[in-house]
Amino acid sequence: MTLEGWVPEIGSYLSLAEVVEFAFDYRGNTTVVKTDGNELVGYIFNRNATAPRPFIQMFDETGGGPITVPYAEIATIKFTGKDTAVGNSWKAWVERREREKAERAAGSGVERSERNSDPHRG
Repeated sequence: MTLEGWVPEIGSYLSLAEVVEFAFDYRGNTTVVKTDGNELVGYIFNRNATAPRPFIQMFDETGGGPITVPYAEIATIKFTGKDTAVGNSWKAWVERREREKAERAAGSGVERSERNSDPHRG
């Protein structure tokens, strides 16, 4: 499952603090929609919900920053960038590793049977 493309509606069922946590864990760019209507596109790398004035920190899409945005100035956060973690889960890694092992084993079996059928071996 990925959050890529999600535009959360902050309200009684979903708080800004929850969306910030999702955005912090997201491995792609987000678009922070500010209460004044401006949008910042970039990567959220830090947040502090317990500060006297809670905030997020991000690098913009060109790598500039860090930019600090107080929670009070955030209307929502859209998950607009490619989720670079998709397919990189532990389960996917283990499955890929097992498949590679099986392919190597199958290749080794062919080589072994070819060696055993060599007419020049005594």
